[in-house]
Amino acid sequence: MTQALYHRPGQEGQALTFTAEVRAVGESGGAPEVALDRTAFYPEGGGQSGDAGRLVWAGGEATVEDTRKDKAGGVVWHRLAPGAALPPIGAAVRGEVAPARRARHMQRHSGEHLLAQAFARVNPAFEVAAVGMTGPECHLDLRGDPGEADVRAAEALLRETLGRDDLTLETPVVDEADLGRYPLRRETKVRGQVRLVIFRDAAGDFFDVSACGGTHVPRAAQAAPVAVLRTERIKSGLTRVTFMAGEEAAEALGGVYQGARALAQTLSVPVERLGERVGALQAELLTARAEVENLRAALAGALVAARPAQTLGTLTVRTLTLPDAALLAPALAAVPAGEVLLALAPGGRCGVASATPAVRAGEVLRAALAVTGGKGGGRAELAQGSTETPEGFFGAAHGVLEQG
Repeated sequence: MTQALYHRPGQEGQALTFTAEVRAVGESGGAPEVALDRTAFYPEGGGQSGDAGRLVWAGGEATVEDTRKDKAGGVVWHRLAPGAALPPIGAAVRGEVAPARRARHMQRHSGEHLLAQAFARVNPAFEVAAVGMTGPECHLDLRGDPGEADVRAAEALLRETLGRDDLTLETPVVDEADLGRYPLRRETKVRGQVRLVIFRDAAGDFFDVSACGGTHVPRAAQAAPVAVLRTERIKSGLTRVTFMAGEEAAEALGGVYQGARALAQTLSVPVERLGERVGALQAELLTARAEVENLRAALAGALVAARPAQTLGTLTVRTLTLPDAALLAPALAAVPAGEVLLALAPGGRCGVASATPAVRAGEVLRAALAVTGGKGGGRAELAQGSTETPEGFFGAAHGVLEQG
Protein backbone atom coordinates (compact mmCIF):
# COMPACT_ATOMS: atom_id res chain seq x y z
CA MET A 1 0.00 0.00 0.00
CA THR A 2 1.17 3.52 -0.84
CA GLN A 3 1.11 6.14 1.91
CA ALA A 4 -1.14 9.04 0.80
CA LEU A 5 0.65 12.34 1.39
CA TYR A 6 -2.12 14.23 -0.42
CA HIS A 7 -4.19 13.72 2.76
CA ARG A 8 -1.48 15.04 5.05
CA PRO A 9 -3.21 16.77 8.04
CA GLY A 10 -2.95 20.54 7.98
CA GLN A 11 -1.67 20.53 4.38
CA GLU A 12 -4.72 19.24 2.53
CA GLY A 13 -3.89 19.41 -1.16
CA GLN A 14 -0.91 21.71 -0.51
CA ALA A 15 1.92 19.14 -0.21
CA LEU A 16 3.22 19.23 -3.78
CA THR A 17 6.82 18.04 -3.31
CA PHE A 18 8.04 14.97 -1.44
CA THR A 19 10.70 12.28 -1.33
CA ALA A 20 9.96 8.59 -1.62
CA GLU A 21 11.43 5.21 -2.47
CA VAL A 22 10.68 3.22 -5.62
CA ARG A 23 8.88 0.00 -4.70
CA ALA A 24 7.98 -1.37 -8.14
CA VAL A 25 8.06 -0.60 -11.85
CA GLY A 26 5.85 -1.90 -14.63
CA GLU A 27 3.85 -1.07 -17.73
CA SER A 28 0.17 -0.38 -18.43
CA GLY A 29 -1.35 0.38 -21.82
CA GLY A 30 2.08 0.69 -23.39
CA ALA A 31 3.27 3.30 -20.88
CA PRO A 32 5.85 2.72 -18.10
CA GLU A 33 4.64 3.04 -14.51
CA VAL A 34 6.30 3.51 -11.14
CA ALA A 35 4.98 2.63 -7.66
CA LEU A 36 6.41 4.46 -4.64
CA ASP A 37 6.23 3.80 -0.91
CA ARG A 38 4.47 7.17 -0.50
CA THR A 39 3.20 9.90 -2.80
CA ALA A 40 1.59 13.32 -2.96
CA PHE A 41 0.20 12.53 -6.42
CA TYR A 42 -3.57 12.10 -6.12
CA PRO A 43 -4.74 9.04 -8.13
CA GLU A 44 -7.83 9.22 -10.32
CA GLY A 45 -10.97 8.41 -8.38
CA GLY A 46 -14.28 9.74 -7.10
CA GLY A 47 -14.87 11.63 -10.33
CA GLN A 48 -11.57 13.52 -9.97
CA SER A 49 -8.68 13.16 -12.41
CA GLY A 50 -5.24 12.01 -11.32
CA ASP A 51 -2.33 14.38 -10.79
CA ALA A 52 0.58 14.95 -13.16
CA GLY A 53 4.11 16.30 -12.60
CA ARG A 54 7.54 14.69 -12.58
CA LEU A 55 9.85 12.33 -10.72
CA VAL A 56 13.56 13.06 -10.31
CA TRP A 57 16.26 10.61 -9.16
CA ALA A 58 20.04 10.36 -9.29
CA GLY A 59 20.92 10.22 -12.96
CA GLY A 60 17.43 10.67 -14.37
CA GLU A 61 13.97 12.17 -14.37
CA ALA A 62 10.62 11.49 -16.03
CA THR A 63 7.31 13.24 -16.61
CA VAL A 64 4.32 11.84 -14.75
CA GLU A 65 1.33 12.10 -17.10
CA ASP A 66 -1.32 10.58 -14.83
CA THR A 67 -1.81 8.66 -11.60
CA ARG A 68 -4.03 5.70 -10.76
CA LYS A 69 -4.69 3.53 -7.74
CA ASP A 70 -4.73 -0.25 -7.66
CA LYS A 71 -7.87 -0.74 -5.59
CA ALA A 72 -7.01 -4.31 -4.68
CA GLY A 73 -3.68 -3.50 -3.07
CA GLY A 74 -3.97 0.23 -2.48
CA VAL A 75 -0.82 0.87 -4.57
CA VAL A 76 -0.61 4.20 -6.41
CA TRP A 77 0.94 3.90 -9.88
CA HIS A 78 2.54 6.89 -11.59
CA ARG A 79 2.20 6.65 -15.38
CA LEU A 80 5.23 8.08 -17.15
CA ALA A 81 5.52 9.45 -20.65
CA PRO A 82 5.91 6.70 -23.29
CA GLY A 83 9.56 5.74 -23.70
CA ALA A 84 10.60 7.37 -20.42
CA ALA A 85 13.44 5.82 -18.44
CA LEU A 86 12.46 3.98 -15.27
CA PRO A 87 14.20 4.56 -11.95
CA PRO A 88 15.71 1.43 -10.35
CA ILE A 89 13.74 -0.30 -7.60
CA GLY A 90 14.88 0.98 -4.23
CA ALA A 91 16.03 4.33 -5.63
CA ALA A 92 15.21 7.54 -3.80
CA VAL A 93 13.09 9.91 -5.90
CA ARG A 94 11.80 13.41 -5.54
CA GLY A 95 8.23 13.93 -6.65
CA GLU A 96 6.87 17.24 -7.88
CA VAL A 97 3.12 17.58 -8.44
CA ALA A 98 2.15 20.04 -11.19
CA PRO A 99 0.57 22.88 -9.17
CA ALA A 100 -1.69 24.35 -11.86
CA ARG A 101 -3.34 21.02 -12.65
CA ARG A 102 -3.77 20.21 -8.95
CA ALA A 103 -5.33 23.64 -8.34
CA ARG A 104 -7.86 23.09 -11.13
CA HIS A 105 -8.78 19.67 -9.74
CA MET A 106 -9.26 21.08 -6.23
CA GLN A 107 -11.45 23.91 -7.51
CA ARG A 108 -13.58 21.54 -9.59
CA HIS A 109 -14.06 19.06 -6.76
CA SER A 110 -14.84 21.70 -4.16
CA GLY A 111 -17.18 23.41 -6.61
CA GLU A 112 -19.01 20.10 -7.08
CA HIS A 113 -19.53 19.68 -3.31
CA LEU A 114 -20.68 23.27 -2.85
CA LEU A 115 -23.04 23.29 -5.83
CA ALA A 116 -24.54 19.94 -4.81
CA GLN A 117 -25.22 21.35 -1.34
CA ALA A 118 -26.79 24.47 -2.84
CA PHE A 119 -29.18 22.32 -4.89
CA ALA A 120 -30.00 20.23 -1.81
CA ARG A 121 -30.90 23.42 0.09
CA VAL A 122 -33.14 24.59 -2.75
CA ASN A 123 -34.94 21.23 -2.66
CA PRO A 124 -33.86 18.10 -0.72
CA ALA A 125 -35.20 16.00 -3.60
CA PHE A 126 -32.27 17.15 -5.73
CA GLU A 127 -29.97 14.30 -4.72
CA VAL A 128 -26.67 13.57 -6.47
CA ALA A 129 -26.61 10.27 -8.38
CA ALA A 130 -23.25 10.69 -10.11
CA VAL A 131 -20.52 13.26 -10.73
CA GLY A 132 -17.80 13.90 -13.30
CA MET A 133 -14.87 16.30 -13.00
CA THR A 134 -12.33 15.07 -15.53
CA GLY A 135 -12.43 18.23 -17.66
CA PRO A 136 -13.13 21.96 -17.31
CA GLU A 137 -16.83 21.26 -17.89
CA CYS A 138 -17.89 19.17 -14.89
CA HIS A 139 -21.30 17.70 -14.16
CA LEU A 140 -23.73 16.66 -11.45
CA ASP A 141 -26.42 14.10 -12.27
CA LEU A 142 -29.37 14.99 -10.04
CA ARG A 143 -32.61 13.29 -9.12
CA GLY A 144 -35.77 15.34 -8.61
CA ASP A 145 -35.94 17.05 -12.02
CA PRO A 146 -34.59 20.55 -11.20
CA GLY A 147 -35.76 23.28 -13.56
CA GLU A 148 -34.24 26.57 -14.69
CA ALA A 149 -35.65 28.42 -11.67
CA ASP A 150 -34.02 25.87 -9.36
CA VAL A 151 -30.68 26.28 -11.14
CA ARG A 152 -30.78 30.05 -10.72
CA ALA A 153 -31.78 29.71 -7.06
CA ALA A 154 -28.87 27.33 -6.38
CA GLU A 155 -26.42 29.64 -8.16
CA ALA A 156 -27.70 32.67 -6.23
CA LEU A 157 -27.46 30.86 -2.88
CA LEU A 158 -23.92 29.72 -3.61
CA ARG A 159 -22.85 33.13 -4.89
CA GLU A 160 -24.06 34.74 -1.68
CA THR A 161 -22.43 32.06 0.48
CA LEU A 162 -19.04 32.19 -1.24
CA GLY A 163 -19.12 35.97 -1.23
CA ARG A 164 -18.83 35.93 2.56
CA ASP A 165 -15.47 34.11 2.28
CA ASP A 166 -15.85 32.42 5.67
CA LEU A 167 -16.24 28.77 4.70
CA THR A 168 -13.09 26.83 5.54
CA LEU A 169 -12.10 23.23 4.94
CA GLU A 170 -11.87 20.51 7.57
CA THR A 171 -11.03 16.88 6.78
CA PRO A 172 -11.41 14.77 9.93
CA VAL A 173 -11.21 11.00 9.77
CA VAL A 174 -13.96 9.53 11.96
CA ASP A 175 -15.22 6.11 12.86
CA GLU A 176 -18.36 5.09 11.00
CA ALA A 177 -20.09 4.79 14.37
CA ASP A 178 -19.67 8.56 14.81
CA LEU A 179 -21.10 9.56 11.43
CA GLY A 180 -24.46 10.31 13.05
CA ARG A 181 -22.92 13.42 14.60
CA TYR A 182 -22.47 14.97 11.16
CA PRO A 183 -25.16 16.18 8.68
CA LEU A 184 -23.94 14.15 5.71
CA ARG A 185 -25.40 15.39 2.43
CA ARG A 186 -25.74 11.81 1.26
CA GLU A 187 -25.19 8.42 2.81
CA THR A 188 -21.75 6.86 2.37
CA LYS A 189 -20.88 3.26 1.60
CA VAL A 190 -17.45 3.62 3.21
CA ARG A 191 -17.00 1.56 6.35
CA GLY A 192 -14.52 1.69 9.21
CA GLN A 193 -12.57 4.94 9.24
CA VAL A 194 -14.27 7.55 7.07
CA ARG A 195 -12.63 10.72 5.77
CA LEU A 196 -15.02 13.65 5.77
CA VAL A 197 -14.76 16.83 3.74
CA ILE A 198 -16.41 19.64 5.67
CA PHE A 199 -16.94 23.27 4.76
CA ARG A 200 -17.89 25.18 7.91
CA ASP A 201 -18.50 28.91 8.44
CA ALA A 202 -16.98 31.25 11.00
CA ALA A 203 -19.84 30.63 13.42
CA GLY A 204 -19.10 26.92 13.36
CA ASP A 205 -22.17 25.99 11.31
CA PHE A 206 -21.83 23.28 8.69
CA PHE A 207 -22.43 24.25 5.07
CA ASP A 208 -21.56 20.89 3.53
CA VAL A 209 -20.39 17.55 4.93
CA SER A 210 -19.51 14.68 2.61
CA ALA A 211 -17.50 11.49 2.81
CA CYS A 212 -14.76 12.05 0.22
CA GLY A 213 -11.17 11.13 -0.53
CA GLY A 214 -10.48 13.93 -3.00
CA THR A 215 -8.39 17.08 -2.74
CA HIS A 216 -10.07 20.40 -1.99
CA VAL A 217 -9.35 24.11 -1.65
CA PRO A 218 -8.68 25.27 1.94
CA ARG A 219 -11.26 28.05 1.61
CA ALA A 220 -14.51 27.55 -0.28
CA ALA A 221 -14.26 31.00 -1.89
CA GLN A 222 -11.22 29.72 -3.84
CA ALA A 223 -13.62 27.55 -5.87
CA ALA A 224 -15.59 30.62 -6.98
CA PRO A 225 -17.14 31.40 -9.31
CA VAL A 226 -19.28 28.29 -9.75
CA ALA A 227 -21.34 28.73 -12.91
CA VAL A 228 -23.96 26.40 -14.37
CA LEU A 229 -23.60 26.20 -18.14
CA ARG A 230 -26.59 24.05 -19.08
CA THR A 231 -28.92 21.26 -17.99
CA GLU A 232 -30.25 18.25 -19.89
CA ARG A 233 -32.37 15.21 -19.20
CA ILE A 234 -30.42 11.94 -19.37
CA LYS A 235 -31.19 8.28 -18.78
CA SER A 236 -32.98 7.00 -15.68
CA GLY A 237 -34.87 10.27 -15.29
CA LEU A 238 -31.81 12.19 -14.11
CA THR A 239 -30.96 15.81 -14.90
CA ARG A 240 -27.34 16.50 -15.82
CA VAL A 241 -26.14 19.88 -14.59
CA THR A 242 -22.98 20.95 -16.39
CA PHE A 243 -20.90 23.54 -14.55
CA MET A 244 -17.47 25.11 -14.26
CA ALA A 245 -15.64 26.30 -11.15
CA GLY A 246 -12.73 28.46 -10.08
CA GLU A 247 -10.21 29.88 -12.52
CA GLU A 248 -11.60 27.82 -15.39
CA ALA A 249 -15.06 29.29 -14.82
CA ALA A 250 -13.67 32.81 -14.51
CA GLU A 251 -11.78 32.44 -17.80
CA ALA A 252 -14.83 31.01 -19.56
CA LEU A 253 -17.13 33.73 -18.24
CA GLY A 254 -14.58 36.36 -19.22
CA GLY A 255 -14.54 34.97 -22.74
CA VAL A 256 -18.33 35.03 -22.88
CA TYR A 257 -18.33 38.65 -21.73
CA GLN A 258 -15.76 39.65 -24.34
CA GLY A 259 -17.87 37.99 -27.02
CA ALA A 260 -21.01 39.72 -25.74
CA ARG A 261 -19.18 43.04 -25.67
CA ALA A 262 -18.00 42.63 -29.26
CA LEU A 263 -21.52 41.71 -30.37
CA ALA A 264 -22.99 44.65 -28.48
CA GLN A 265 -20.55 47.00 -30.21
CA THR A 266 -21.57 45.56 -33.59
CA LEU A 267 -25.22 46.19 -32.76
CA SER A 268 -24.45 49.65 -31.32
CA VAL A 269 -25.92 48.96 -27.87
CA PRO A 270 -24.36 48.67 -24.40
CA VAL A 271 -23.80 45.14 -23.12
CA GLU A 272 -26.62 45.43 -20.59
CA ARG A 273 -29.10 46.05 -23.43
CA LEU A 274 -27.82 43.25 -25.64
CA GLY A 275 -30.68 40.89 -24.72
CA GLU A 276 -33.23 43.59 -25.54
CA ARG A 277 -31.62 44.26 -28.91
CA VAL A 278 -31.37 40.58 -29.80
CA GLY A 279 -35.03 40.13 -28.84
CA ALA A 280 -36.00 42.96 -31.18
CA LEU A 281 -33.94 41.43 -33.99
CA GLN A 282 -35.60 38.06 -33.43
CA ALA A 283 -39.01 39.69 -33.73
CA GLU A 284 -37.93 41.41 -36.93
CA LEU A 285 -36.61 38.12 -38.27
CA LEU A 286 -39.89 36.32 -37.57
CA THR A 287 -41.77 39.09 -39.35
CA ALA A 288 -39.40 38.96 -42.31
CA ARG A 289 -39.71 35.17 -42.53
CA ALA A 290 -43.49 35.41 -42.56
CA GLU A 291 -43.31 37.99 -45.34
CA VAL A 292 -40.93 35.77 -47.33
CA GLU A 293 -43.28 32.80 -46.93
CA ASN A 294 -46.20 34.90 -48.13
CA LEU A 295 -44.23 36.14 -51.12
CA ARG A 296 -43.02 32.62 -51.87
CA ALA A 297 -46.60 31.32 -51.75
CA ALA A 298 -47.77 34.11 -54.04
CA LEU A 299 -44.95 33.44 -56.52
CA ALA A 300 -45.60 29.70 -56.48
CA GLY A 301 -49.31 30.26 -57.04
CA ALA A 302 -48.56 32.57 -59.96
CA LEU A 303 -46.20 30.03 -61.53
CA VAL A 304 -48.83 27.28 -61.20
CA ALA A 305 -51.57 29.50 -62.70
CA ALA A 306 -49.33 30.51 -65.60
CA ARG A 307 -48.62 26.93 -66.54
CA PRO A 308 -51.13 25.55 -69.07
CA ALA A 309 -53.05 22.44 -68.06
CA GLN A 310 -53.30 19.40 -70.31
CA THR A 311 -55.82 16.63 -70.56
CA LEU A 312 -54.61 13.13 -69.81
CA GLY A 313 -57.52 10.77 -70.32
CA THR A 314 -60.16 11.94 -67.86
CA LEU A 315 -57.61 13.93 -65.81
CA THR A 316 -56.48 17.54 -65.98
CA VAL A 317 -52.72 17.67 -65.31
CA ARG A 318 -50.16 20.47 -65.01
CA THR A 319 -46.38 19.95 -65.06
CA LEU A 320 -44.20 22.64 -63.56
CA THR A 321 -40.42 23.06 -63.41
CA LEU A 322 -39.48 25.39 -60.56
CA PRO A 323 -36.38 27.64 -60.28
CA ASP A 324 -35.98 27.09 -56.52
CA ALA A 325 -36.54 24.02 -54.35
CA ALA A 326 -38.05 26.29 -51.66
CA LEU A 327 -41.01 26.83 -54.01
CA LEU A 328 -41.90 23.13 -54.19
CA ALA A 329 -44.16 22.92 -51.13
CA PRO A 330 -46.10 26.16 -51.78
CA ALA A 331 -46.51 25.23 -55.45
CA LEU A 332 -47.98 21.84 -54.57
CA ALA A 333 -50.29 23.55 -52.09
CA ALA A 334 -51.57 25.77 -54.97
CA VAL A 335 -52.89 22.90 -57.14
CA PRO A 336 -56.14 24.05 -58.76
CA ALA A 337 -59.37 22.28 -57.78
CA GLY A 338 -60.03 19.11 -59.73
CA GLU A 339 -56.48 18.92 -61.11
CA VAL A 340 -53.21 17.02 -60.61
CA LEU A 341 -49.93 18.92 -60.37
CA LEU A 342 -46.52 17.40 -61.08
CA ALA A 343 -43.59 19.57 -59.97
CA LEU A 344 -39.82 19.34 -60.33
CA ALA A 345 -37.20 21.54 -58.62
CA PRO A 346 -33.39 21.83 -58.61
CA GLY A 347 -31.47 18.98 -57.00
CA GLY A 348 -33.97 16.36 -58.12
CA ARG A 349 -36.65 17.52 -55.68
CA CYS A 350 -40.05 16.48 -56.96
CA GLY A 351 -43.67 16.26 -55.89
CA VAL A 352 -47.23 15.38 -56.79
CA ALA A 353 -50.38 17.18 -55.63
CA SER A 354 -53.90 15.94 -56.26
CA ALA A 355 -57.11 17.94 -55.93
CA THR A 356 -59.23 15.13 -57.36
CA PRO A 357 -60.41 11.97 -55.55
CA ALA A 358 -59.49 9.88 -58.58
CA VAL A 359 -55.73 10.29 -57.96
CA ARG A 360 -53.74 9.53 -54.78
CA ALA A 361 -50.61 11.68 -54.88
CA GLY A 362 -48.49 9.43 -52.65
CA GLU A 363 -49.14 6.36 -54.80
CA VAL A 364 -48.33 8.25 -58.01
CA LEU A 365 -45.06 9.58 -56.59
CA ARG A 366 -43.86 6.22 -55.32
CA ALA A 367 -44.68 4.54 -58.64
CA ALA A 368 -42.86 7.25 -60.61
CA LEU A 369 -39.80 7.03 -58.35
CA ALA A 370 -39.74 3.27 -58.80
CA VAL A 371 -39.00 4.03 -62.46
CA THR A 372 -36.63 7.01 -62.08
CA GLY A 373 -34.99 6.05 -58.80
CA GLY A 374 -35.19 7.98 -55.56
CA LYS A 375 -37.22 8.15 -52.37
CA GLY A 376 -40.32 9.93 -51.23
CA GLY A 377 -43.88 9.65 -50.05
CA GLY A 378 -46.81 11.50 -48.59
CA ARG A 379 -50.58 11.70 -48.32
CA ALA A 380 -53.30 11.22 -50.87
CA GLU A 381 -53.40 14.97 -51.45
CA LEU A 382 -49.69 15.80 -51.49
CA ALA A 383 -46.38 13.92 -51.70
CA GLN A 384 -42.73 14.98 -52.02
CA GLY A 385 -39.41 13.27 -52.63
CA SER A 386 -36.20 13.23 -54.65
CA THR A 387 -35.59 11.55 -57.97
CA GLU A 388 -32.26 10.26 -59.28
CA THR A 389 -33.35 10.91 -62.88
CA PRO A 390 -35.06 14.32 -63.05
CA GLU A 391 -35.30 14.32 -66.85
CA GLY A 392 -37.46 11.20 -66.71
CA PHE A 393 -39.74 12.14 -63.81
CA PHE A 394 -42.59 13.80 -65.74
CA GLY A 395 -42.72 10.99 -68.29
CA ALA A 396 -42.79 8.33 -65.56
CA ALA A 397 -45.54 10.18 -63.67
CA HIS A 398 -47.60 10.59 -66.84
CA GLY A 399 -47.29 6.88 -67.48
CA VAL A 400 -48.57 6.11 -63.99
CA LEU A 401 -51.54 8.47 -64.44
CA GLU A 402 -52.39 7.00 -67.86
CA GLN A 403 -52.48 3.49 -66.39
CA GLY A 404 -55.04 4.77 -63.95
